Amino acid sequence: MPRALLQGGTALEYETFGEPTDPAILLIAGFGAQMLSWDSGFCEGLARRGRFVVRFDNRDTGLSTKFEQHPVDLHDLIGAASIGDLETVRSLAPYRLADLADDGAGLARALGLDQVHVVGASMGGMVAQLVAIRHPELVTTLTSMMSSTGSPDVGQSTPEAFAALMKPMAPDREGYAADSVASSRVWASKRYFDESAASALAAASYDRGLCPSGTTRQLAAVLATGSVESDLARLRLPVLVIHGTDDTLITPSGGQRTAEVIPGAELMIVTDMGHDRPEPLWPILWDAIETHTARVRD
Repeated sequence: MPRALLQGGTALEYETFGEPTDPAILLIAGFGAQMLSWDSGFCEGLARRGRFVVRFDNRDTGLSTKFEQHPVDLHDLIGAASIGDLETVRSLAPYRLADLADDGAGLARALGLDQVHVVGASMGGMVAQLVAIRHPELVTTLTSMMSSTGSPDVGQSTPEAFAALMKPMAPDREGYAADSVASSRVWASKRYFDESAASALAAASYDRGLCPSGTTRQLAAVLATGSVESDLARLRLPVLVIHGTDDTLITPSGGQRTAEVIPGAELMIVTDMGHDRPEPLWPILWDAIETHTARVRD
């Protein structure tokens, strides 16, 4: 797969689906997730509906640039965040979510895309919001999926989901896959959870390349960024907010608040969807994204 070298030296691994002459959709992955989290079948479905789909590894994941020269101690980070010491959190974070947003915008421009529909999931939804905030000339529509505004008042994980997210993963391939399945079961769609698919994704991610220290740096970026609600309130573009009723990792209030603060945003609550995109729900999501990305910005 190709890599794009961005201004400043960050390289992003990416993959495309569909015809470059079709409207472009930039898919942004979530916390610690490689672009594999956007299943190739899901991407191919969007491409069949006349969209040019781009998925990529965020910095510090997969095959994109790692910032190993900036280690972050997880215990120090969590300790500072737990007492509200934002100054220390920001000093520990080597970058912010705004930098990931600039990476995504830089990739779009490197691919010669003048206009993109930005779709982000989980942390990627927050990054997508920042792409729209920081690069309004580039973004035609925004879709924020199973995400939040960064406000500590909404979208907070259940204690069980937070514990599963923070639990150290086994270092070996089999153990990593088993731990991933156990964790994802906590926040995944209850009705549609597919253990074999979750295990296959974990194994593929393991084989492709994990970066636990990068995941810690991404967590620092989330915590250092904080709420972007005041910026979201100034957005003037078509926005779709998608959230599942079963989501325990970012609970539905996160999506509800996102739709509340963005003028004219549409909120779509998906029954039986958790913090994942199970295959039985793909047609619903394809329909929503196809319709939304057919809109033209005023």
